[in-house]
Amino acid sequence: MTLIRRKDTFLHMPTRTISVTLDAYDKLSRARRYPSESLTEVIMRATWPEDTITAAELLSRLDSGPAPFTADGLDAVDRAKAEQRAPENKWSSSAADGKR
Repeated sequence: MTLIRRKDTFLHMPTRTISVTLDAYDKLSRARRYPSESLTEVIMRATWPEDTITAAELLSRLDSGPAPFTADGLDAVDRAKAEQRAPENKWSSSAADGKR
């Protein structure tokens, strides 16, 4: 059990150990509003949208409603994909020499 001090009162809070990646830990640490804010407090501030749906609900909506994309819209996507080119190689010798 962990003791947490709040306005001259100690609250007894049960705890559970969790494992997170180092990236997740770093992100939580950076999200602290002040240096002494605990990671528990950071997590408790987090919010998640309540209006999420399952994959089955999404498929049902797609089947029962209008098509999400028009034929013209899909053709435009195909044209854009066909016109894509690889980005400039930033590691080539000409870029390293400052030449473009």
